Amino acid sequence: MQYIDAIIFGIIEGLTEFLPISSTGHLMLTAQVLGGQTEFLKTFEIVIQLGAILSVVVLYWRSFLVDFAVLKRVIVAFIPTGILGLIFYKIVKTYLMSSMTTVLWALAIGGAVIIAFELINKGDGGTSEIAKISYKKAALIGVFQSIAMIPGVSRSAATIIGGLSLGLSRKAIVEFSFLLAVPTMLAASSMDLYKNATAFSTSQIGFLAIGFTVSFLVAILAIKFFLKFIQKHSFTWFGVYRIIIAAIGFWLLF
Repeated sequence: MQYIDAIIFGIIEGLTEFLPISSTGHLMLTAQVLGGQTEFLKTFEIVIQLGAILSVVVLYWRSFLVDFAVLKRVIVAFIPTGILGLIFYKIVKTYLMSSMTTVLWALAIGGAVIIAFELINKGDGGTSEIAKISYKKAALIGVFQSIAMIPGVSRSAATIIGGLSLGLSRKAIVEFSFLLAVPTMLAASSMDLYKNATAFSTSQIGFLAIGFTVSFLVAILAIKFFLKFIQKHSFTWFGVYRIIIAAIGFWLLF
């Protein structure tokens, strides 16, 4: 890995982690273009995800430290994801994470689902405050998020579509998706980092630091952009983008 590679991966992680376009899919495609997946790169991708997590903590620290009504709903939503994640972790890592075809199909199908959902769901009513989301709905959102264990689905897309179908406003479910990412990604990243900690040496810490920092800074900008974007636009363009990226991926792969 070169320093420019660390910057590129950091930018891509920061841009895609919280948008409904699958950061995993983009990172895997980028790895293919830049020379293929390595053991160090797997660890590197985990570390830069932690940078993206930190951006949410910085922007929404009040929700974690002050607003306990919000925090309780985040915890409830995380429970089904955590349970299902532990059950299917080995299957996902062994069979799905190494399948570029699975990722590309998930990107394409997910894009079509987003477009179809937006054609049907035109409104933006429903629960507008995270603190007023019922615990039942919070748990169901966690179940929706679990679908994103399939690489390429997008954790953000799964939670957003799930939340909108349950009657949440666009702003509420987008921000709830940001908050829910923290325990979800922290748990997944900690488990992966524990299993892959020996895959890098002290000489590679510089790459990790650069990727982490770039991911953190870009994620802050991406979050702010996303919140402004949904005020005037639907999610349809993200669906179109996913299908285009999947088509490019299939072309490069085959």
